[in-house]
Amino acid sequence: MAAEQEQEQEQGRDHLGERLQKIIAAAGICSRRKAEELILTGRIQINGKIVTELGTKADASRDHIRVDGKLLQGPERLRYYVVNKPKGYVTTMSDPEHRPTVMQLIRGGERVFPVGRLDYASEGLLLMTNDGELANALTRAATKVEKTYLVKVSGRPKESDLDQLRTGMMIERGKPGTHEGRVLTAPAKVRLVRQGENPWYELVLIEGRNREIRKMFEEIGHHVEKIRRIGYGPLVLDVEPGKVRELSEQEVEKLKRASTAQKAAGTAKTPPREQKREKALPVAARLKKTPARRTSAKKSRRPVSATARRSSRPR
Repeated sequence: MAAEQEQEQEQGRDHLGERLQKIIAAAGICSRRKAEELILTGRIQINGKIVTELGTKADASRDHIRVDGKLLQGPERLRYYVVNKPKGYVTTMSDPEHRPTVMQLIRGGERVFPVGRLDYASEGLLLMTNDGELANALTRAATKVEKTYLVKVSGRPKESDLDQLRTGMMIERGKPGTHEGRVLTAPAKVRLVRQGENPWYELVLIEGRNREIRKMFEEIGHHVEKIRRIGYGPLVLDVEPGKVRELSEQEVEKLKRASTAQKAAGTAKTPPREQKREKALPVAARLKKTPARRTSAKKSRRPVSATARRSSRPR
């Protein structure tokens, strides 16, 4: 009898409830993709029973859902933040090496998590939220949300080499040294924004593979010295390093529209843009002006004698 009641409860839950990973993401525990990993590794319980199937549904108002033994408290108020990640921070909830994490930049309030990643040596715009549904939509490759970066490279790449980035190129898959094979990148938009021995480029990507920008330039023989993300979809970096601000309702709506736009990707060889665009960017998203080199002290002018002046006159 008890077994029949339990079966009826499960059938009712599957019919009326939501997918388990969606409930966990809505509670602000983690992104939906991470919630799927928690389910597959047996870290989720529904009414005391461990669940490992991704298709499982539940009713957050009736079922007792536990994550790592801790009871889920239900949906939190959704929060959305732009963070200017400084170099030297890791984009994780915690770090086994005890390095600073981006979680330390947001104090108090609802628990949020980073959308996508910026590696330890990179800096710039990072979106953080507890909206698991939006985070999942933004990080899906099919969405093609544009991410804009300023990249400083060592040496001057040839235009023919940059065209490889614009049309897509083969790079190593996964983390360096894992030997997971090679993968073709999506076309990138590339334009020169500052000339020099170590020039700066603006790159626009529609995917976020592990250390993708560094790998792309390494394939054409150039080391990446600095990476700063200045744009994520409709968002533009407008806070100083280490600072945070909450998004407005209008900005959240723009992000949601961007997550469903699915722009068509083509070869991204764009003509140079006007300098007006750079002037319109917030200060945090602009390159700092390089100080002009000081010239050596002017040579002192020696007074010319009257005899010398006379001798220099044409006869």
